[in-house]
Amino acid sequence: MVFALWAAVVLSSFAVVLSTYQVRSQVNELAQLQREASNLRVEWGRFLLEQSTWGSYKRIEAIAVESLQMQVPSDEQITLIIDDRN
Repeated sequence: MVFALWAAVVLSSFAVVLSTYQVRSQVNELAQLQREASNLRVEWGRFLLEQSTWGSYKRIEAIAVESLQMQVPSDEQITLIIDDRN
């Protein structure tokens, strides 16, 4: 009887050690994943900022004027086309 109780105590202590180890491992993994998620949110913010910079109208207009020699047409160069088929 005493041996059975002693064995139950030993097995119970091993179970506590094992569950403590598993909890600590999972907490460490959770912390690592939270850090990774935070880093990904920062990187996403940088990408959004970069996207807004590359797509800004001022930048596009500057490239059109400088690289492609484009210009805004004068009023005389604009032709209005009206579709009267309807």
